[in-house]
Amino acid sequence: MGNYTFCGVDAVELAEKYGTPLYVMSEDEITRRLREIKSCFEGGRADRATFFAAKSFLTKDMLRILTREGAGLDVVSEGELYLAREMAFPPERIAFHGNSKTELEITRGIEYGVGKFVSDSVEEIELIDARARLAGVKAHVLIRVAPGVEGHTHRHISTGGADSKFGLSLSSVTEAISLCGVFKNVSLDGFHFHVGSQCMDNSAHVEALRVILTMMLKLRDTNGFEARTLDMGGGFGVRYTDNDSPQPIAEFICGMTECVGKFCKESGMTMPALIVEPGRWVTAEAGITLYTVGSVKRIPGGRTYIGVDGGFPDNPRPALYDAKYEAVLANKFGVPPEETVTIAGKCCESGDVLIHDIALPRAARGDIIAVLGTGAYNHTMANNYNKNTIPAIVMIKDGKPRLSVRRQSFAAMFAGDI
Repeated sequence: MGNYTFCGVDAVELAEKYGTPLYVMSEDEITRRLREIKSCFEGGRADRATFFAAKSFLTKDMLRILTREGAGLDVVSEGELYLAREMAFPPERIAFHGNSKTELEITRGIEYGVGKFVSDSVEEIELIDARARLAGVKAHVLIRVAPGVEGHTHRHISTGGADSKFGLSLSSVTEAISLCGVFKNVSLDGFHFHVGSQCMDNSAHVEALRVILTMMLKLRDTNGFEARTLDMGGGFGVRYTDNDSPQPIAEFICGMTECVGKFCKESGMTMPALIVEPGRWVTAEAGITLYTVGSVKRIPGGRTYIGVDGGFPDNPRPALYDAKYEAVLANKFGVPPEETVTIAGKCCESGDVLIHDIALPRAARGDIIAVLGTGAYNHTMANNYNKNTIPAIVMIKDGKPRLSVRRQSFAAMFAGDI
């Protein structure tokens, strides 16, 4: 019994030194996972590429890691692109996603020379062509296709169905390719699909692949268009609680590449270059969030609520789509559980609950709670609701913690007010 340690560092000491709420990330685990996925997927092949999804976790330190490890980067906004430019991230290793890019975002992407745009509509491709023509360059484009396959996940993070805000329908692709033929400053390289996030196995991905590959073969035979690139998306699931049993990443991805290889061999279709887009899988389990207990409310005949000094502003995922987590009392680690409690956030919303009904040791004001698996989407979704500041990030490498992102100040929060 004692204090909980994360990557060899005492979590209680981190809370005391840096304050709470506090995001804590492991650079070692992020690096290990990037290398694992690149090894099982790329294997040194020039026709394979791993692009990290910036929306899951984006900081200067993360960009330094990606640059060092030779990974690509998916961005979905001018803000994400801005940070990449500030850090001199290689533009040829950037893919610009987004279902409703602004004209300014497209212009910024062309100015920086991003490697590819992933486009959701012919209208957008036409705009890319116009902006590329003004710049005197040719932009590379992938068409995002909605394969009509639902990822086996929460409906708010399922993206591949026929009725989705993302991607062109299968029936619209032929028309899109024909129209793209008249654009002189666009190179249509291939296709992209994504079935959803937090998928525990690759069944939906393989089903979508069969749909997309069949479409690609038909386009080759009827339109003479042969795709050079196929982006198979991401969405690889991670373990948040004991109820999660994600398929090992090597099995997940190898099942996808084998599907493509077999189809191409049997159909005589040229094997396209392949891309995957991990985000959550790389960072989720590489992070925790530390909180200080502020109140303990034991309701006779009802729940026991443990109030902490964070919640919805630093982690809106439970409120948005019922995300589940595990947690420990960091200063009473190893003490047997004594009661079932609900960990509640501090905001003025009944839905501001981090974890419902978890067994913990008896808690008291001042205790430190560590919520596990918070390395993906928590920092990038952080907000100022109730005018709470965004937490700091501490990064751990080789057992040594360092401040990676400063805690937001009130002055910075209100800097835009006039």
